Amino acid sequence: MAIDKGHRFNIGFDDAFPQGLVMVGEVSPDNEYQSREDRAVNRPARQRVDEVTGKRQWKATVTDPGETRAKRASFEITLLADVQPVPATSEALPGMRPIELEGLTAEPKVAGQGEFKYQSYVFRATGFRAAGSGSKSARSATAGEAAAKAA
Repeated sequence: MAIDKGHRFNIGFDDAFPQGLVMVGEVSPDNEYQSREDRAVNRPARQRVDEVTGKRQWKATVTDPGETRAKRASFEITLLADVQPVPATSEALPGMRPIELEGLTAEPKVAGQGEFKYQSYVFRATGFRAAGSGSKSARSATAGEAAAKAA
């Protein structure tokens, strides 16, 4: 059985990012490339639309604290929604906030150049959920608190 190119695999957030993610900066529209000519005549930028879902694309830069290689630790995630998604958490440091994603999918791709190619993924999500709301660490912390209260 062959899997078509561009297939998106559903994946749980905790499975993909066991240590969570940190969003750096803000969510912004994922606009199509504008040529110099388009900018010269002040044509408005067009936001990309996902071919599969028909939803508008938004992008955010995230850092995976669980990644050991610095070059692969930070990357862009694509959010698919009709309106701009808003993170459900507050900033931990200026411009940085822990996040968790809902509706996460992973699409395999080849990254790198020349002889330095490697397996990578395009991650897409439908939105944010409160950090710790559905994670393994939150469930184990809650169980630990219940055990401490019982003792």
